Amino acid sequence: MTYFGFTTGKGRSVASRFLTIAFSFLVAAVPIIGQQAEPTPPPVEDDPRNPVRVQTDLVTLTLTVTDLYGRYVSGLSKRAFTVIDNNKEQEVTFFSDADAPVSVGILFDVSGSMSGEKIRQARTALERFINSSHPSDEYFLIAFNTRAQLLLDRTRDGEAVLRQLTLVEPSKNTALYDAVYLGLERVTRGTHQKKALLIISDGQDNSSRYNFGEVRRLMRESDVVTYSVGILDASDSRSMFGMQGQAFLDELSSVTGGKSFYPRTAMEMDEIFERIALELRHQYSIGYTPHDFQPDGKWRRVRVRVKPPRGLPRLTVRSREGYYATPASSFP
Repeated sequence: MTYFGFTTGKGRSVASRFLTIAFSFLVAAVPIIGQQAEPTPPPVEDDPRNPVRVQTDLVTLTLTVTDLYGRYVSGLSKRAFTVIDNNKEQEVTFFSDADAPVSVGILFDVSGSMSGEKIRQARTALERFINSSHPSDEYFLIAFNTRAQLLLDRTRDGEAVLRQLTLVEPSKNTALYDAVYLGLERVTRGTHQKKALLIISDGQDNSSRYNFGEVRRLMRESDVVTYSVGILDASDSRSMFGMQGQAFLDELSSVTGGKSFYPRTAMEMDEIFERIALELRHQYSIGYTPHDFQPDGKWRRVRVRVKPPRGLPRLTVRSREGYYATPASSFP
């Protein structure tokens, strides 16, 4: 068993994380090849309440295991994990602890509230994230202010991501909910089985066409784990809008099984971005077919327990909370 990670950082702990019905398995099995980059995002008028669905009863989970000091733990076997789906123990039929690449949607806030030191420090920290990530990771870069814009569509060139962000200047309002929708739409088309969103924002939405409930529903139906880095200063933390933004980022991260962070210094921000990159590289993937699966649209709660090897202290596992017992949603 091997330990990785940091013992510092101000991230809020999230109870569980679970990767839902295996739409990502289908994408991984049939890679999307030769798709052209789109200069503009699809119209936000698409209704998220009526997603396209793919029939499957295979469930996959991505698990993060940490020790008492918050260090990532690798080297555990399949026998260390117990999956409870709707209060019934399940047989794990797929298991992997490989350092697998990820399709990552980067949602970067370039609204007026991110001006000055906020955006400069966030750009610098993002470089640390890219440098610590898997060399085969692919990125989808979305910048958002009054509207969400797809700046880069499926690239493995981390330097290109950073170059794009040097060309934008913060201005206007914040369409964060629309950016999350666009990020989900793009990253679910990614070529890698594992998928994630990285939101870099103060969380203050004031310009979206989607609302919080619609975005939250999409996140619960998707196969994408979300990490949020709240770029808040002292005045943001005390204001009503700042608290609302933080609550939104917390909820989005929690519902997907990810984690939210609120760095107080530039050094801490750098450490947090590196921590997220390391977490994505030190996760377990497991899969199972529920014994009593019925595509009835109901929410099925999932819990995962991890048993540490004899003589070692208690371990903590984070995964997604559950899934809807309907085929996993995708986008046109």
